[in-house]
Amino acid sequence: MSTRTLISPAQLARPRGKALYWVVFGLVVALFTVVFLGPMYWMVSSGFKDTQEVVQTPPTLVPESFEPDNYAQAWNVMDLASLLGNTLFYAFGALAFQLVFDVAAAYSLSKLRPVLGKAILGLMLATLMIPATVLVVPQYLTVLDVPIFERNLLNTPWAIWLPSVTNAFNIFLLKRFFDSIPRELLDAASMDGASPMRTLCSIVLPISRPILGVVSIFAIVGVWKDFLWPMLTLPDPARQTLNVGIYSLSNGVPVNVLIAALTMASLPTLLIFLVFQRNIMSGLTAGGLKG
Repeated sequence: MSTRTLISPAQLARPRGKALYWVVFGLVVALFTVVFLGPMYWMVSSGFKDTQEVVQTPPTLVPESFEPDNYAQAWNVMDLASLLGNTLFYAFGALAFQLVFDVAAAYSLSKLRPVLGKAILGLMLATLMIPATVLVVPQYLTVLDVPIFERNLLNTPWAIWLPSVTNAFNIFLLKRFFDSIPRELLDAASMDGASPMRTLCSIVLPISRPILGVVSIFAIVGVWKDFLWPMLTLPDPARQTLNVGIYSLSNGVPVNVLIAALTMASLPTLLIFLVFQRNIMSGLTAGGLKG
């Protein structure tokens, strides 16, 4: 069955059709390039401008006053090294907990098939329809006085790690990938005497590296870009994340230095995406294939 398109193959084969196609294609690519890379270019270039040039109207496309010392000043004045270390500690801690608990939950729902497993999965997915801001108050009250344990988790890494453990979206991604693993492969391991835990560690996890990479990136970026929750639970300046620390120290800092700090804060996540974008797409689409 043929698919109808805006331009037929016969028209596209003509010189005029080819020229029109490439003109439209070039305009669309240029438009999306400006839309997505324009703000990034403005942020990076503004970090090299002086204070007067940053706020002048209309803005300059190319910096007339080139001051690379703004980045060094932002690194020292805003103590980005300490804030970066805190953020990395929280991000990789959340990643470790998510890999342990989310993989266990997804594997049990996919292969062990517990009683009421579908209902549990449905309830997990239902939480994705609840806005994150609605959960801020109950989560804050929970970490303020943890039930049963009666502990205050404010200004501790647990205030960041525990709420990020049960990520319904990551569990769904992992379960979807585990569903694509042939059942015969697990049955063969079971016949050889492998326990469910041994099957998970020796067979399932090694072939699940693409989706584990995707979940890892989502976990790190999720902690890295979060602002409201760390601001509420980490009031101590020595324990704050990168975003909260820059916001707390922004008063009295020149605009160009502040923009330079924001540029350096956004670079790690941008580099992660550029380096692992192929892995992200392959991991997201791998679970859609059976066998």
